[in-house]
Amino acid sequence: MPQYIYQKKDWPAFKWDTARLSPMLAELRFVQGKIIGQMNAMGFSVRSDAVLKTLTQDVLKSTEIEGEILNPEQVRSSIARRLGLDAAGLIPADRNVEGVVEMMLDATQNYTVPLTKDRLFGWQSSLFPSGRSGMYQIMVGKWRDNEKGPMQVVSGPMGRETVHFEAPDASMLDTEMQVFLDWFNTETTIDPIIKSGIAHLWFVTLHPFDDGNGRIARAIADMQLARAEDSPERFYSMSAQIRQQRSEYYSILEKTQKGTLDITEWLKWYLACMRDAMKHTEETSAAVVKRVQFWDKHAETPMSDRQRRMINRMQEDFVGKLTSSKWAKMMKCSQDTASRDIQDLVTKGILEKEAAGGRSTNYRLII
Repeated sequence: MPQYIYQKKDWPAFKWDTARLSPMLAELRFVQGKIIGQMNAMGFSVRSDAVLKTLTQDVLKSTEIEGEILNPEQVRSSIARRLGLDAAGLIPADRNVEGVVEMMLDATQNYTVPLTKDRLFGWQSSLFPSGRSGMYQIMVGKWRDNEKGPMQVVSGPMGRETVHFEAPDASMLDTEMQVFLDWFNTETTIDPIIKSGIAHLWFVTLHPFDDGNGRIARAIADMQLARAEDSPERFYSMSAQIRQQRSEYYSILEKTQKGTLDITEWLKWYLACMRDAMKHTEETSAAVVKRVQFWDKHAETPMSDRQRRMINRMQEDFVGKLTSSKWAKMMKCSQDTASRDIQDLVTKGILEKEAAGGRSTNYRLII
């Protein structure tokens, strides 16, 4: 009896229950329209900041899903430079960051360009510019082969691994990937949001590369969502939401890949994840507006790059209270420099002391 979905007789003739998915699609389109309407009403600067924030989250969280942590400032700076955005506190980015950003932006900004084998090879090469994944040398810019044995997704200690999934034999990849690419580039009868969920599942099931399959699958899904909206502007991050639900993500993937060609449950999960991502955007849109208003207000206020970078961190992913010691650690400067930076911003009305006392003086951003 076939063990995996790609071994089924009618592969890849996926099926789903449209009646069960229609209410979710209707809800998604309502929220989607609401977000786009809000962003359009806010003007170019707010939309640009929202897109920068979303794409930064997409890159960071898609990479985190695979267990790799990137520098948020480098990611944000790389995206801003490539999009020509006038963002505060830009810093240089290393080649690993540049590679991931290059892939994601090619997928979402050039969404009308057909997806080809060579384009996918370029994406995977950009993820691994040194030809290595961590300590290990991998095949780059080509489909995987059988030299290392079957491609398996495993967990657990060595010698007692659990095999969650075994991908199709490498000898099948040329044919299987051509079928996928033809479908992705020409299929127009399927709802475009549903098509995004199918593309994600289909690609990650084929697992055509030595490494990078999950990140590329999510980039393909985002590319299809950009096609669905006919816009390069991204206001919600599927990868950020998937990162929050990583256990459920891997669980539903495994269940679907070991199931039948009826992928209704996978699509239900995917649409629910998309709904949650959109609702998170609704909740955080006010923060985006405040951020833009802050930088508009202080457009002429003299600040060092270090101060701008720290303010960006406080507006994005800052945890806990700001102290001079935390500033020094995060900005890799001396305690004296941190104290001078903070006092300068206090004088300029950008920071103020927290009312609560304690062993260290805390500061907060005046928004």
